[in-house]
Amino acid sequence: MKGLTLFLLTIILLLAACQSGNGSETVAAPEADPEAIVGSENASLVIYSGRSESLVQPIIDQFAAETGIDVQVRYGKTAELAGVLLEEGEKSPADLFYAQDPGGLGAVQAAGLLAPLPPEIVDKLPARFAAGDGTWVGISGRARTVVYNINAITDPETELPDDLWGFTDPAWNGRIGWAPTNGSFQAMVTAMRAVWGEEKTRQWLQGIQANNPKVYPKNTPIVEAAANGEIDVGFVNHYYLYRFLSEQGDAFPARNYFLPGGGPGSLIMVSGAGVLKGADNPENAQKFIQFLLSQEGQQYFADETFEYPVIAGVQSSVTPSLADLDKLAVDISLADMADLPGTQEMLVELGIIE
Repeated sequence: MKGLTLFLLTIILLLAACQSGNGSETVAAPEADPEAIVGSENASLVIYSGRSESLVQPIIDQFAAETGIDVQVRYGKTAELAGVLLEEGEKSPADLFYAQDPGGLGAVQAAGLLAPLPPEIVDKLPARFAAGDGTWVGISGRARTVVYNINAITDPETELPDDLWGFTDPAWNGRIGWAPTNGSFQAMVTAMRAVWGEEKTRQWLQGIQANNPKVYPKNTPIVEAAANGEIDVGFVNHYYLYRFLSEQGDAFPARNYFLPGGGPGSLIMVSGAGVLKGADNPENAQKFIQFLLSQEGQQYFADETFEYPVIAGVQSSVTPSLADLDKLAVDISLADMADLPGTQEMLVELGIIE
């Protein structure tokens, strides 16, 4: 186990190094002092959060207010926090790991640091949104999509390709924006490798490279660039557009296009959470997950962050329904989403990232 842990730690720290300062969607807060956390007499739940503070602190505050549980949060990038957990092992002060993507959870899970969750939590959501061994569950969903400028693309159904492969056509030369250092983009490429295989994925990346895409650090500036006419299309997560629309209204000149051909370009990813085996407060950690999966918690993600609920019966007045997207989404195991290091090796080999 020690050898496996060291191997996973090496991989995850390399991943964190590649992501550092290059467009991760999380907002890192100052690191908490683990000794200070352990020594706090009032601490009753300690969360390591790879989700940004701006997105999840409001729902954490809501949980604390309703339960009276004193919650302390250490924020950082998912990969970095996974590396910290692998290093700390069972001595970690963390009770719960709340990750942006399955990759970080998978590394911590593979090291044997997550405890199985009770059936009343795991059974709340579809099996495809939970780990096969029940050690972590998805909390909210994000769909990959194509954002486009409505002045450059007036009829998306006829002017845009059915799937991502169509963007390798030379007609898209100089018109595409992408963020290859971004974790969500790399998750999409990881799905490509699982669905298309290594060679076709490599060919797609080379095809996009040949079309001289404009490079951005993350999703938000891609959406801005599409609206400003710097690019005609960009590869992003769905919810960034809805933030702009909520602030600027329907006059904002960009929209999302959900690729009708499905495949990796229609990937639905989940953030997720798991309880650490060495948690001092496992019951409170489980209560927090149950709160996030409650009607109240899921409605928060639907209305405030414009993400997709992972349980039935929660609707958003803004985004398309997850049921509609399920008709397009690629069917892929979350286990296949864990090989981010393999994806980064390919991107480095092709000169797409350093």
